Amino acid sequence: MDLYLAGNMYGTKPKWMLQNKEHLLGVEDRFVDVAVLESFFYADKWVERIIPKLSRFLLDSGAFTFFSQGKRVDWDNYLTRYIGFIKKNQVERFFELDIDPLVGYKRVLEMRERLEGETGRRCIPVWHKSRGKAAFLEMCRDYDYIAIGGIVSGEIKKSEYRFFPWFIQQAHRHGAKIHGLGFTNLSGVEQYHFDSVDSTAWNCGNRFGHIYRFNGRNIVSQKAPPGKRFADANALAIHNFNEWVKFQRYAEKYL
Repeated sequence: MDLYLAGNMYGTKPKWMLQNKEHLLGVEDRFVDVAVLESFFYADKWVERIIPKLSRFLLDSGAFTFFSQGKRVDWDNYLTRYIGFIKKNQVERFFELDIDPLVGYKRVLEMRERLEGETGRRCIPVWHKSRGKAAFLEMCRDYDYIAIGGIVSGEIKKSEYRFFPWFIQQAHRHGAKIHGLGFTNLSGVEQYHFDSVDSTAWNCGNRFGHIYRFNGRNIVSQKAPPGKRFADANALAIHNFNEWVKFQRYAEKYL
């Protein structure tokens, strides 16, 4: 399983990323070993510089993030800029604008067609419950890489995770890989055999003062003692990142 590290990886937040970009794994060239999912919403010059060095990179449109911040959205213009970024940086794997609740599925399909036509590449379509089972099976037939969305938003309830094996089996039966968008449930990562998932959990320790350690099989966290904080927040963030990279490499080999 490919475990992509996500969550504003190199964007404007948190500040330690701006201050310590060169020190996350030593030097930029070592990023080739790291799987990263980045949002177009947060993409900056640093992201553009690092993309060619990554052997595994996924680009999310960031469209829903843009909308959720209360900004007025010209979706045609947003799509134009997304396409331009993909073409400029030769991004091979990118997600469609899965904004069904905002514009409807028909409009999403129209945007998908334009996205693929102008980039000359197939996107990763993102299934949502509202699309129904038939749409999922159609995606499995038509694409070699698909995704399930709505996990982070709660559209898919935890009680419904038990249906994941069916979706995974159907995708594999049609020869397609399947990605769990925002699937950060560590026990679920072992239980459900997605081909890839992405997680922002590595960044939670930096926000909430947890230190992560890879124990040889999984990630464990330790909170700071009550009323205490870790002395060096930058060192903590870099440590957590590197421990999650260890888990990422374990997942690639064993999960």
